[in-house]
Amino acid sequence: MFPYKVLIVVLALVGAGFAQQAPAQTQPPVKVNVLNVCAPSGDEQKELTSALAKAPGKPAFSKDFEVARGHSTLDQSAPIPGMQALPPGAVSAADWVRIRREFPDATLFSNVQYSFSVDATNMVETLVLRVRDPKDLMQISIEDSASAVTAAASMLASSTPVSRVKLERFGKASVVLARCSGAEGNPATDQSAYEPIFRAASSIMERYRDALGARKMVPQELARLGVGGSGRTTSKASGSGKANK
Repeated sequence: MFPYKVLIVVLALVGAGFAQQAPAQTQPPVKVNVLNVCAPSGDEQKELTSALAKAPGKPAFSKDFEVARGHSTLDQSAPIPGMQALPPGAVSAADWVRIRREFPDATLFSNVQYSFSVDATNMVETLVLRVRDPKDLMQISIEDSASAVTAAASMLASSTPVSRVKLERFGKASVVLARCSGAEGNPATDQSAYEPIFRAASSIMERYRDALGARKMVPQELARLGVGGSGRTTSKASGSGKANK
């Protein structure tokens, strides 16, 4: 009996020694990038201005193109990150039209994609210019929206100010500028210094809306989806369904 007890004690001491010598388990560092979308830095403002200046002023397209339309339903079984959770059983739906055109091979950008979506509470336009050979800049995304849902033709006939500009960069955090308003009694952010950037982005949206024939094509495609002059889409709860792939 005695040798057996000694063996148990020895094994316990050896195990404790190994436990003390084992390196502590460390979690890999987590890097979090916080984007100041309301007040980008001076360097970020320069990047936004430079990127927008690269968008072709008079776009010329190749023969390749794509026009798509669809109806997207969002529910709790397929939640979207960042989207506010819907009440149980609630369904949000949006109708959308997407237009894509290719640029000639010699240009900086490979293609441009325009999308228009309408749900029960919002109408959203998104324009994306993708770089052919991304080294730093990958794509430029420009967005505007209207909370009052009217006829699509009415929104397209007006010059809706751009509300968001985003630069996707290769291996770096995105650069974003968005219009910000005051909330919970706080004063609105003074964004007067960024108006030249917003104006440049709005001008690009206006040019490409015309170049892509969106003013005529979007209402026609929405009509095929059954979206009439009011811009109304079938929905049980409000939500957003932008087509931006």
